[in-house]
Amino acid sequence: MTATFNSLLDKLNLTSRDNEDPPAQEPTKEEFEELKEKYVKAGQDQVFAFYAELSVAEKAGLVERLKSFNPDHINELADKALNPPKISDDERETKLEPLPDDSTASILDSKDEDIQSWYTSGLELVSKGQVAVVLMAGGQGTRLGSSAPKGCFDIGLPSQKSLFQIQAERIWKVQQLAEKESGKKDIAIPWYVMTSGPTRRPTEQFFEEHQYFGLQKDNVSIFEQGVLPCISNDGKILLESKAKVAVAPDGNGGIYQALLTSHVRTDMRKRGIQHIHAYCVDNCLVKVADPVFIGFAASKDVDIATKVVRKRNAKESVGLIVQKNGKPDVVEYSEIDDATAEAKDSKQPDLLKFRAANIVNHYYSFRFLESIEDWAHKLPHHVARKKIPYVDTEKGESIRPDKPNGVKLEQFVFDVFPLISLDKFACMEVKREDEFSPLKNAKGTGEDDPDTSKRDILNQGRRWVENVGGSVESEGRAEETGVEISPLVSYGGEGLEFLQTRTIKAPAVIEKED
Repeated sequence: MTATFNSLLDKLNLTSRDNEDPPAQEPTKEEFEELKEKYVKAGQDQVFAFYAELSVAEKAGLVERLKSFNPDHINELADKALNPPKISDDERETKLEPLPDDSTASILDSKDEDIQSWYTSGLELVSKGQVAVVLMAGGQGTRLGSSAPKGCFDIGLPSQKSLFQIQAERIWKVQQLAEKESGKKDIAIPWYVMTSGPTRRPTEQFFEEHQYFGLQKDNVSIFEQGVLPCISNDGKILLESKAKVAVAPDGNGGIYQALLTSHVRTDMRKRGIQHIHAYCVDNCLVKVADPVFIGFAASKDVDIATKVVRKRNAKESVGLIVQKNGKPDVVEYSEIDDATAEAKDSKQPDLLKFRAANIVNHYYSFRFLESIEDWAHKLPHHVARKKIPYVDTEKGESIRPDKPNGVKLEQFVFDVFPLISLDKFACMEVKREDEFSPLKNAKGTGEDDPDTSKRDILNQGRRWVENVGGSVESEGRAEETGVEISPLVSYGGEGLEFLQTRTIKAPAVIEKED
């Protein structure tokens, strides 16, 4: 059964082999001829243009990579990308509505007793060992001026903690809160960290160097998403060098296949996991394994739930969680007209009708992930036209194009939403200032950059201190008026009564109760 399934994954190009060492031996003549025949029939034999010139190791590496692709499937994807089917008027007609009230909740409006009930329920599920976390961390910090994985980035906090460390410490704290609530010991929330080819080994090294940030090594799994070949504008697979195919990660939507090919789902099954929190690494405020969110989604008995923040204004360019033609979906800002963007909520006229901004922060039931084989092949591939460096297979020259010469194909994590019914989908609105501050841009940009990330964590700490009756004083610059409170001390503002009569001199770090 396993061999059959792995064969199916290979045919669909759902396998990932970036982390495997190339075989030491040169591929046999039979092996090479059989592989080449597949690519010749598919009209993609240019990938072997320099094979005779390669070393044994290079030949082995190229063959191993090409074996991981099905050239006929790649042709199908390329044809759809380069020659998209025409959309009929009927297909173009869409009906957008907000999600139904019974599918949503808002931390801004919910009763305190409901929030407390979800929190208690979520901690109970953690204490039963039923909660896991999946982190999407495939990106490099290129825009931030770093080639390291984005999770390694230090946003400038007084403690100099990386994004990885902040998030690991939040997991640790939830484990401690669950132990305190249940009286149990050694409660674990397994953390599955999805990387890409370029970030896998640096991520592994970073975790090893920092002793997994206080978490048990056995409860941290680092795995890799798949890749797809880059395609030229005339549908040909591009070579990055004479010995390497030009490839790109398959997008955050590659998470679903990666859970299979890396055997993460198998590990979850063995552990008895029932509830999964998945999020992106670049959000410094993310409440990892949030008991409130887990408890809310579990109480609804849904297969997918998502967190959203309230859209700032009609012009903010964010994707929106909506009901599209009766199905849960995400629509991009560019897909809606001004009238739709500016429409008001009939029940709350001071609010936008469509205001649920997507922050890529999701819940999955394990039973839903058990069905990946049933729907993974239905997810669409999106096209990104790029300037892709390549080797000219006729002249052997390396080319760095000055305009887009091909496409990279990727899938989005939310493409799965329309595949489920509304009654199996839920949405929780949370406070932006408490839960969403993405890191996208270089320092000094003024928006979604290291300075705004740092500011938002320090401002949150200030609010927490003031909420328990403490005060914060600052003699420094305006941006240094906050307090960094370690996740090891408080996950969401709880347990800070020891600061009740204290005056904190900002900027400050509170790493322990004293």
